[in-house]
Amino acid sequence: MGLLSCHDMKKKADLIIFNANIYAPDSVGKGVNCIAVKKGIIIGIGTDADIRSRYWAPKNVNAKGAFVFPGFTDAHSHFTGLALGLRYADLTQAHSFDEVIAILQGYRKLHPEGWIVGRGWDQNNWPGKAFPDNKLLNKVFPGIPVILTRVDGHAVLASAAAIKSAGIVLPVKKGEALIQNGEFTGIFLEEMADRLRSSIPLPTVSQITDLLVTATRLCHEAGLTAVTDAGLNKSEILLIDSLQKAGKITLRIDAWLSPTKENFDYFMKDTIYHTPFLRVGAVKMYADGALGSRGACLLNPYLDEPDNHGILVTSPDALAVVCELAYKNGFQINTHAIGDSAVRMVLHEYSKFLKPGDDRRWRIEHAQVVNENDFALFAKYHIIPSVQATHATSDMDWAGQRIGYARLKNAYAYNRLLQQNGWLPNGTDFPVEGIEPIKTFYAAVARKDADGEPEDGFMMDNALSRIDALKSMTIWAAKSCFEEKRRGSVEVGKVADFTVLDTDIINAPERKILMSKVLYTIVDGKIVYKAR
Repeated sequence: MGLLSCHDMKKKADLIIFNANIYAPDSVGKGVNCIAVKKGIIIGIGTDADIRSRYWAPKNVNAKGAFVFPGFTDAHSHFTGLALGLRYADLTQAHSFDEVIAILQGYRKLHPEGWIVGRGWDQNNWPGKAFPDNKLLNKVFPGIPVILTRVDGHAVLASAAAIKSAGIVLPVKKGEALIQNGEFTGIFLEEMADRLRSSIPLPTVSQITDLLVTATRLCHEAGLTAVTDAGLNKSEILLIDSLQKAGKITLRIDAWLSPTKENFDYFMKDTIYHTPFLRVGAVKMYADGALGSRGACLLNPYLDEPDNHGILVTSPDALAVVCELAYKNGFQINTHAIGDSAVRMVLHEYSKFLKPGDDRRWRIEHAQVVNENDFALFAKYHIIPSVQATHATSDMDWAGQRIGYARLKNAYAYNRLLQQNGWLPNGTDFPVEGIEPIKTFYAAVARKDADGEPEDGFMMDNALSRIDALKSMTIWAAKSCFEEKRRGSVEVGKVADFTVLDTDIINAPERKILMSKVLYTIVDGKIVYKAR
């Protein structure tokens, strides 16, 4: 017996994390500072002495008192959009249209051939807050197709050459193009914006692969272990699946189908397509546009544009057709609805299919402006409001002027929406917002921007508690896609996905939350990111 090593007396694990403060499942316990993992599954949680007396592992991580959380999940994002956008000019920091032009000129020097494509401009951050036109674009970049997508993704500014290349001529659908003196100004919204973007030459599969791998790295650096990809086609999903199986994409992805016949014929079969890293079980629909571009569909007109109610991009009948197909095949419907008219329409269409006791988890994405009479419908039909906390702090400086303060009291109402079903998922909508889940958490609990403004927070009645905010990006985010039994909390038997921070965001002073540093991101028991 004396010749036997200590290892022979213990069970083998693959990874042991020790000397940690572990949120298991969502609070720190005095007897929980060590985790053992084998084959990507948590097999032991307890004290250092207990776990290390029972297990040994070739890989050990001394957390040095750091805080281990369930892996952070972004419950509403556009992963492929983030990847493809990495090749575009970044316009998010432009504080005027002149600055946009300067950024594009710098981009052109680095990319002297082909189209000029940019993303992230927001006229609400510019003097005057008015939409630009394409006159200066046409002058500075004559004959060059230029397409610049607004930060929300629901509007573009296109040069005359881009409009011509896309084959767009008058007349067009009312409300989806700004026209002056019988000519396009260059601003297009919703379906017309999509048509312009679809005319942009695509990168090669090899280039897309490199972009997806880079986007994966950026997500891990931010502490993300799982994301959604809201609105994909068959070819994109199959590429992601192949890259995950090859170990090149180490993110868990909940992929939502764009509503096309090809997608439905391929994926909407007897069972939901599911691998350890990919789930294809939802359809992404759009009911309206965005508030920032005045495309969100409102019951009453915009306060700052009295002849405009926004745009309903999908009719109730068209939504009903997809709802019927999804219900029959056990798929979720996750519908973008921002304005109170769009939210009401989606609630009513869902209610025609959902039966008492149903646990279909059909979702309304964003649910930014809700009529007072409609909140209870979320609870009545178990419809899940999916929110993005940083939208509130991005919009707070102008939202009241756009919709009026009477409606604002029922906007970005995250706590009230939480009360409807007792849980809700939270995300970023990246690349509309930044990808960092720490910013999501901070915006949810503090209701302030990165500068700590406003001092008393924005509409604090609808702030989330810190524990609820954590759940909204861990266990509730997993629950929103029927994954809560596999992931979302640190429990024996669940997958070993962890986000390790140097800060206890549940108890730290508010000002220190945004200073939190991601030390490790661990997916399936493997370290996919380690801070230097």
